[in-house]
Amino acid sequence: MFNEQLAIDAMRIIGVEAITKAKSGHPGIVLGAAPILHTLITRHLRVNPRDTKWFDRDRFILSAGHGSALLYSAYHMMGFEISMDDIKNLRQAGSKTPGHPEVNLAEGVDATTGPLGQGIGMSVGMAIAEEFLRKKFNTEDMNVIDHYTYVICGDGDLQEGITQEAMSIAGHLGLGKLIILYDSNDIQLDGRVDLTYSDNTKMKYEALNWQYLKVEDGTDINAIDKAIIEAKKETTKPTIIEVKTVIGYKAPGAGTSSVHGKPFSKEDLEVIKKAYNWTYPEFTVPQEVYDFYQGCAKDLGIKKHMEWNKLLSDYQKKYADLYTKLSIAASDSFEIPELKTYKLGESLSTRVAGGKALAELSEYIDCMIGGSADLSCSCMVKGADGDFTKDNRLGRNIYFGVREHAMGAIANGMVLHAGIKAFVGGFFVFSDYMKPALRMASIMSIGTVFAFSHDTIAVGEDGPTHQPIEQAFAIRTIPNMILFRPADPNETVYAFELAFKFNKIPSTILMTRQNIDVLEGTSYDGVSKGGYIISEAKGEMDGILLATGSEVSLALKAQKELEQQGKFVRVVSMPSTNLFDMQSAKYREEVLPKGVKTLAIEMGTSLGWYKYADEVLGIDKFGISAPLKEIVPMYGFTVENVVKRYLEIKK
Repeated sequence: MFNEQLAIDAMRIIGVEAITKAKSGHPGIVLGAAPILHTLITRHLRVNPRDTKWFDRDRFILSAGHGSALLYSAYHMMGFEISMDDIKNLRQAGSKTPGHPEVNLAEGVDATTGPLGQGIGMSVGMAIAEEFLRKKFNTEDMNVIDHYTYVICGDGDLQEGITQEAMSIAGHLGLGKLIILYDSNDIQLDGRVDLTYSDNTKMKYEALNWQYLKVEDGTDINAIDKAIIEAKKETTKPTIIEVKTVIGYKAPGAGTSSVHGKPFSKEDLEVIKKAYNWTYPEFTVPQEVYDFYQGCAKDLGIKKHMEWNKLLSDYQKKYADLYTKLSIAASDSFEIPELKTYKLGESLSTRVAGGKALAELSEYIDCMIGGSADLSCSCMVKGADGDFTKDNRLGRNIYFGVREHAMGAIANGMVLHAGIKAFVGGFFVFSDYMKPALRMASIMSIGTVFAFSHDTIAVGEDGPTHQPIEQAFAIRTIPNMILFRPADPNETVYAFELAFKFNKIPSTILMTRQNIDVLEGTSYDGVSKGGYIISEAKGEMDGILLATGSEVSLALKAQKELEQQGKFVRVVSMPSTNLFDMQSAKYREEVLPKGVKTLAIEMGTSLGWYKYADEVLGIDKFGISAPLKEIVPMYGFTVENVVKRYLEIKK
């Protein structure tokens, strides 16, 4: 009979050898949590190392992403495309094995993790996706969707604010196929957990409608296995299993913070190997360990995948229409329609236009899910077909409540799961609460759509706490993020069409609270290029008014006033600086030729606009509480001031 302790120790030693070689990493979790991961992958986790995108696989998130060496070691031995050379190149430039797991690098990684709490938030999104798709596509005789979402987290994960939000909504929604394995070792980087944390874990999570289980000895794989089996029996609540472990188990400094984030010296590594009776050469895994892990992967995952393929074939024959819809969802090949637009003479806020665009898209994309942070009636971002609840798994609107931190991560998790187009909304100023999730979506190259209303000081009476100033510039600077700030209802429609076409780029769409007249000259092609000429100079061009969002209307009015003074200017609408910067140099020069005096106009920070303009009419201080009709003129956004500022530019 195979000695599983040898396999666990192989996982440990290979992981810490890689960390010592890299002279960087977190060895404590590798030694302490290996039995948890071992139990999961050998007795429960249904994945196929030969096809890591199998749609009905179990999802696994290492929320404690600093323990990446543990994950890479396990996946290498299971037969994923992570070689021993990849293990040796841990944390090195160009490797598949970065310091924290990245979904687009190492095979089998279901989510990029590292910022604590984000992994738990994304796991909730994955569990929501599984519940929805299971209800939508399963039939009485065929369960083509039926899998679990597993998480390994640490003490730090559970201290993050995002985690409380995510676990609260997971308990409220009764996500019974979400199981968190909590590596509870009582240590964090600065010392013992009790220096900062004295929550009663059992009472806390039971109060949040979770099942709580505990394993007293984190080296007892049978006890861990029994707990996971018990977790699976509870179908109406998610489960957290607290597993008591020793950080840096059997290493010098075990049980202290000294082993959390500091690689072992070669001398300490030799002491560790002796403690584990490990006599194999460096970076050597016994063949029987490979055979065991790959045999488990075959029995748990590969065979199940083959059975699923047979089931899917039968499903296709019996339920052809459902099969076609499932195939479209699984491959993210939804057809994005051309949406209804508005006519000249109409006037409405772009938040209303955005809400209508989402509603229309939802008619075409039947796996489109989203919602707002207690603001659906204000920002108009809401899903279709009723509310997703314990009793209605087909509802496509999620009431996230006042949980912006978790909302963004949950949306990312739904997209990562695949089969779902996810969107979320709120007031733009509170994108600050969601910034980590926006950034993670960009790092992971996934098409989450973030839609925010109340985009400027035009929020009015709510005052500076609710009036964005620096937020648009901050999000424009996120690599691989497309920010749209549409000028009118039609540019808003085009922005939503484009955002849902971007499968590997997240989008942020900003919308107004106030009504905006439908403008002449807007175009889908122009919005797709990020910036375009919305109104050409009516005579020899003297200069350019460059604007975005609601300020484009102001620029068009100023253009007419300047014409009366014999100054002919071009008006450029720039709904997305990100897309504009992707265009050819020739196109950018055609729209904004060098040497032509240009005034940029935006009700936000002037920072960033000098890249395109000589001068900027912006706002570099906080707003105030005042009615819309008063506050906008107070900050200089009038035709008279635009004309004045333009004429003051010397060329």
